[in-house]
Amino acid sequence: MATPTPPPDDSSYTKMDTADLESIGARCQFPYCHQLDFLPFRCDSCKSTFCLDHRSELAHKCSHAGEWARNRRKNSVGKANNTSSSSGAPPLHGLTPTQCSESHCKTTINTIQNTGSRCTNCNRQYCLKHRFRESHDCAAIAPLGARQSSSSPSFNQLESQAEKVRLGFSRLRSWGKEKQEVLKPKPKPSSRAAQLVALNTLKKSAKGDEKLPPEKRVYLHVEAEAATTTSKLPKADLYFSSEWSVGRMLDEAARRLQVANVNNRVETEEQRLRVYHVEGGRLLEFSEKLGVGVQSGNTVVLLRGVGPAVPDLIEA
Repeated sequence: MATPTPPPDDSSYTKMDTADLESIGARCQFPYCHQLDFLPFRCDSCKSTFCLDHRSELAHKCSHAGEWARNRRKNSVGKANNTSSSSGAPPLHGLTPTQCSESHCKTTINTIQNTGSRCTNCNRQYCLKHRFRESHDCAAIAPLGARQSSSSPSFNQLESQAEKVRLGFSRLRSWGKEKQEVLKPKPKPSSRAAQLVALNTLKKSAKGDEKLPPEKRVYLHVEAEAATTTSKLPKADLYFSSEWSVGRMLDEAARRLQVANVNNRVETEEQRLRVYHVEGGRLLEFSEKLGVGVQSGNTVVLLRGVGPAVPDLIEA
């Protein structure tokens, strides 16, 4: 009689013999334990294998306690010495202690306690107190290692130009408060006859281009304010054409008073000449016609570095 064949096993896994379980892990080598651990721990000091409960040196009473730490320290010291002596590498952590770039600060930076901060604008390192641009006056410092480009102005150049414009406004305000009373137009003669006498006196003493038609001449008292510019002749009575622009009149007046005029060679207001109309209380625009806002007998003053023309700047 044939032996019946057992039905096939429909399980989705392969059964493992119980004798093979010990080949997966290892038994703890601590006396009286010998527990089978599938993820055993190896002690780097005594090189023995232990279970989770006895993995530490204190738990299995390691006979070479601390040996792994001594070996690691010995190996790390040897590598550090070899690296620094052979390749000249920077010290540990790449930090080189230095002093804050702020001239009045004595703080040591690039240390573990104070790593410092590098300014992206001037390319210098500062302590945490002086890391902001306003704290170390970054606008007045040339960038370290940077090359200034004439075609693309840097942040420092733009700030410097803006500062000069602000300075020009403040100088004009200061000049106006101090000098406006001095340059205040003198009271005109009350009678028409007296006004004609004063104007005729001005016409007799005034100098200018003799080729200008008399009917187109504007006779002015021209002065060069000593607080803002220098001239060999501080004042003069001159006449100009009423059809001239203020810019052309300025060129002629500067030539007559022997004032250095570099308006066509500079782009900033620091060296630029301007014309201040005393009776109008404002700076004249270069492009406006002289005969529109200025009359014969008026006074104009040449100023330098006082900023763009703003009609109500003196009264502000």
